[in-house]
Amino acid sequence: MTAATDLCSLTIAESSRLIAARNLSPVELVAAHLERIDETDSDLNSFITLLAEEAVAAAAAAEAEIQNGNYRGPLHGIPIGLKDLYYTRGVRTTVGSKIMGDFVPDYDAAVVERFAEAGAVLMGKLQMHEFALGATSENPHYGPARNPRDTERVTGGSSGGSGSAVASGQCMGALGSDTGGSVRIPASLCGIVGLKPTFGLVSRYGVFPLSWSLDTVGPMTRTVEDTALIMNVIAGPDLRDPSSSGRDAEDYTAELGEGVDGTRIGIPREHFFDVLDDEVSEAVMRAAGVMEGLGASVEEVSVPMLDHVSAISGAILITEAAEVHLDNLRERADLFDPEVRARLELGALSPAVQYIKAQRARSAFSRQMLRTMARVDILLTPTCPIVAPRIGEQMVAVGDRIDSRNAVLSRLTRPFNLSGNPTVSLPCGSDSRGMPIGLQLTGRLFDETGLLRVANAYEGAGMKRAAIG
Repeated sequence: MTAATDLCSLTIAESSRLIAARNLSPVELVAAHLERIDETDSDLNSFITLLAEEAVAAAAAAEAEIQNGNYRGPLHGIPIGLKDLYYTRGVRTTVGSKIMGDFVPDYDAAVVERFAEAGAVLMGKLQMHEFALGATSENPHYGPARNPRDTERVTGGSSGGSGSAVASGQCMGALGSDTGGSVRIPASLCGIVGLKPTFGLVSRYGVFPLSWSLDTVGPMTRTVEDTALIMNVIAGPDLRDPSSSGRDAEDYTAELGEGVDGTRIGIPREHFFDVLDDEVSEAVMRAAGVMEGLGASVEEVSVPMLDHVSAISGAILITEAAEVHLDNLRERADLFDPEVRARLELGALSPAVQYIKAQRARSAFSRQMLRTMARVDILLTPTCPIVAPRIGEQMVAVGDRIDSRNAVLSRLTRPFNLSGNPTVSLPCGSDSRGMPIGLQLTGRLFDETGLLRVANAYEGAGMKRAAIG
């Protein structure tokens, strides 16, 4: 292992302590990550736009500030990446598409502003599924993002470049977006931590939309503590975002060491375990046993509408996505990936009655979730029914069932976009081929602090981060 790889194996928390003590140079840290990108990106294809010169300059500026006593906090001098749907002033934002391949915004997204204020170093814009409408990050315009554990397999999507960049040590953290699982799916398939915050907690200003009522912004890191550190920077109200909750940010690291003794954990009896790979099921139930060993109580709960959430979510997502792209469908339809175009055209033909029924059903499901979460503190489920499928594999087997990979990969993540609950995926083992398995924990609305406390306790019980690929 090279010295550069050693630096790329550090967490944000570890690096920030060294930087604050002036025992680690941001210039050295960023140089190590650029070396890592140079070594690995021809295999992984994580980046659409690499900002090497800009990153070096930003690292030098961070180092000068810190040397002058102006340390801004735990993200100062830390190399991060952005899924390529965050607007970045003066830097192209393709949204993974040919249609926007030359688009250069003239302003920054709210979260980009907050990263800049925190002194983070932007390494570049990361690969994604075209217009965020897919679960694999197989992109016909920029090539597929590849899984660091096996480059013949997908990263998951749509935040696939964020997943591969963090898992491989190209960035210390990244932002994805999550509409039906697009942070949590690549986190699960790449073996990292990915958080979908409560809807409205993090501003979406300057984030290209997929579905107005489902989109969320979330961090992807190698540890729960690092996720909490990023949340401390990006969460909070923003008047420019009509969906902002207006809720003040908290210190999301505040409860990380408090454990789970007395925490009530529920395992839903519907939906989550009926279409599931055996090795995934075994890993998740072992995780439930670990939680019990740490002092949590585990019980079965019922949320009857769970079996209908894929249909409800699908109707809302694809209709809202079609509205975003109506002009493109009329004027530049030939520039879409055919698979994405077909889904958008289907959404454009969906009757208003179907959309309204889906929103009513969503309200009913959200009420069921509120009743369930009044009984327990956390829901424990698998993140994905399977490990990462091979690139180009259109249909996948789950037990004795064959289904489309997109439907399978997003089957277990969609419910919590509908209800808005905060949900985190973190590693809970690997299958017999060494591919990561994700554990999904869901908390009460706006209780990210409690959710991350439980996730951190599980992570500390033995499921530490894996060495970078």
